[in-house]
Amino acid sequence: MSHGPAKGLSRWFLATNHKDIGTLYLWFSFSMFLLGGSFAMIIRAELFQPGLQLIEPNFFNQMTTMHGLIMVFGAIMPAFVGLANYMIPLMIGAPDMALPRMNNFSFWLLPIAFAILASTLFMDGGAPNFGWTFYAPLSTTYAPPSVTYFIFGIHIMGLSSIMGSINIIATIMNLRAPGMTLMKMPLFVWTWLITAFLLVAVMPVLAGAVTMMLMDIHFGTSFFSAAGGGDPVLFQHIFWFFGHPEVYIIILPAFGVVSEIIPTFSRKPLFGYASMVYATAAIAFLSFIVWAHHMFTVGMPLVGELYFMWATMLIAIPTAAKVFNWITTMFKGSITFETPMLFSIAFVFLFTIGGFTGLMLAIAPADMQYHDTYFVVAHFHYTMVAGAIFSMSAAIYYWLPKWTGRMYNESMGKVHFWISFLGFNLTFFPQHFIGLAGMPRRIPDYALQFADFNMISSIGAFIYGASQLLFLYNVIATIKYGEKTTVKKTWEGANGLEWTQPSPLPYHTFTTPPEFK
Repeated sequence: MSHGPAKGLSRWFLATNHKDIGTLYLWFSFSMFLLGGSFAMIIRAELFQPGLQLIEPNFFNQMTTMHGLIMVFGAIMPAFVGLANYMIPLMIGAPDMALPRMNNFSFWLLPIAFAILASTLFMDGGAPNFGWTFYAPLSTTYAPPSVTYFIFGIHIMGLSSIMGSINIIATIMNLRAPGMTLMKMPLFVWTWLITAFLLVAVMPVLAGAVTMMLMDIHFGTSFFSAAGGGDPVLFQHIFWFFGHPEVYIIILPAFGVVSEIIPTFSRKPLFGYASMVYATAAIAFLSFIVWAHHMFTVGMPLVGELYFMWATMLIAIPTAAKVFNWITTMFKGSITFETPMLFSIAFVFLFTIGGFTGLMLAIAPADMQYHDTYFVVAHFHYTMVAGAIFSMSAAIYYWLPKWTGRMYNESMGKVHFWISFLGFNLTFFPQHFIGLAGMPRRIPDYALQFADFNMISSIGAFIYGASQLLFLYNVIATIKYGEKTTVKKTWEGANGLEWTQPSPLPYHTFTTPPEFK
């Protein structure tokens, strides 16, 4: 009996091909992006004007919790894992990922984990309502019954991340083509190698935190209960020892994507390749030793505040090195502004704003004012949305012609970019001001003086949300009806090698011939 390639649904359920699994990750993450985004729309609709309009405060808290959890763990992380699955074997000349069946398993854990998490919305007592950072004792002593399912979902999701990371490390270390040394790898591969080590290091810490929560809730322990001799602040230490490297897990692959795209559209090699690799490694190392800058208000010793303040500021140095390298790559380049480049330039500009506000939050005495206000919300959305999601959009426009053999609608891509850029800045820039004026986050009502900026913010959020539907339409239209990409030009270089540039531009293949370098 012959076993040909699987057809129909079984092709996807039993997939071991890295491209199929990458595709599954990307579609799953986009569906979670739409779900998490719909929760954000409920939040912004409630905050459109002062007073309680649409929902109860408890449901508002459930929406903020589910929005954060689904966006971080369900949308952004799986999207970059999907890119890694699809592109890393192609970039390093590997036939597939090192562990294909584990790859399949690590993907199919995700829909199970997020089905469990989403199902809490329909349980007695409702979904988790304690914020995406699930601080104890709010998430232990005072939590709804659904918290147990939430913990189970987090465990499964963490298992998926660890297996995916082991697979990426094994692939990059063992399956590179002959002659491809580590310092010849594309930067996207480098950023993912470092990210995978981060994930393997910190996911067990998150598992430890939620297991301790489980013990406090069901088995009579008092890890986080002061009444039983525990310490609620201990939870914050454990959570942020996971949570701070986590934000770099989200942003490092974005750095890799932008480091691929900017040289392509500048028609120049990336400036400072080695320094980019070392800067990425430095950011990863420093991310482990700055966790308590999220905790300046808990009453830690002054020497602790000073240490975490200076260590946090130190991260600005390798990050700035990356930004300067991207700008130098563009300097005097033959730049064209196709959609992926627009998203990448916006990434550099907006992520830098997020970096500056991060420096403001790093200043311990000033953080007493900023902490838990909308200033923090603005800061991390400038890094998460303008960072991770803008770079993800850039990556999809950049590689979609390679994946499908068809060209997307460039005009529609540019319209998507400009609507996204406008909507994003309308949403989050005013939040800096209301945060500095003292508006607390995660509260469904607010004082009258914050009304105008909140209205602008909500309008911006609906504009940004609508632009993602345009993006979805463009991707589906490309797959179904896009113009096929064909090879048009061939250069012959001084060393006798040939370079091809398909047309219409599928940007992934552009290589500068040696006579133009």
